Amino acid sequence: MKEENNKRRALGMGLEQLFNSEMLDFDKVEKQIVDTTPKDEIIQVNISDLMSNPYQPRKIFDDSALQELAESIKEHGVFQPIIVKKSVKGYNIIAGERRVKASQIAGLTTIPAIVRDFTDDEMMQVALLENLQREDLTAIEEAKAYKSIIEAMRLTQDELAKRLGKSRSHITNMLGLLRLPLSVQNEVLHNKISMGHARVLSKLQDPAQIMELSDKIIKENLSVRELENLAESNSFLRAIPVKKAPKSKEYKYVENAMKEKLGTKVSISDNKIKISFSTKEDLNRILEILNIEVE
Repeated sequence: MKEENNKRRALGMGLEQLFNSEMLDFDKVEKQIVDTTPKDEIIQVNISDLMSNPYQPRKIFDDSALQELAESIKEHGVFQPIIVKKSVKGYNIIAGERRVKASQIAGLTTIPAIVRDFTDDEMMQVALLENLQREDLTAIEEAKAYKSIIEAMRLTQDELAKRLGKSRSHITNMLGLLRLPLSVQNEVLHNKISMGHARVLSKLQDPAQIMELSDKIIKENLSVRELENLAESNSFLRAIPVKKAPKSKEYKYVENAMKEKLGTKVSISDNKIKISFSTKEDLNRILEILNIEVE
């Protein structure tokens, strides 16, 4: 039991570092998990027993890139164990799905793996971050990954941008793609229209007009500039930007008092108090100030 707790603690330290640090860095966490796993705990798993992570954002895998990785695996073997979670009928892949697919192409029947007991939230967040930081996701896959992380981790667009080292406008533009009709999103997903085209389309209001222009892009091979000229004509309705209501200053003095007391960022809006913390230790410090005991 003690040994199992130690394993979980090592994993927890990695995830805490991943999700509570200023910059999200999947590579560092995976390296920590691999480095802290004894060699005798890295097992060979039958590839036929592996299932995709249900939260895997990637839907399209590049065949030529997989073939290139398969050739490398044939020559050098799998360079790093994948990370999996035990399931009822086998294992869910947490990290390393490209290595699995390339190993299948290379003719392997087993692959080295580290088994870890991830929660569903951890499975989702690790899969999203691995793909965001390591793979070339399509624009729609990337947008859906951002949306899932924002919802799961309760981040603002600005906070996510800072953690990923992206600009706020990039996050906003990507999320705007999810307003496109599903048929147009599917064309972006399969690279039939580019990210540049999709951004122009996402500024329009009428789904029928968006789909009409999308078809025109594909049939007439329109450039992004040509599409912009078309979209700027009076016949196309522009999306109406949503104006954020100005933040009430009614509780500003309360925010300031709490910030001074707790030594951290505090915001009050919509009858809710939001208290920020950076690490588990920081949370414990805040709880101690508030005289709250948690078992």
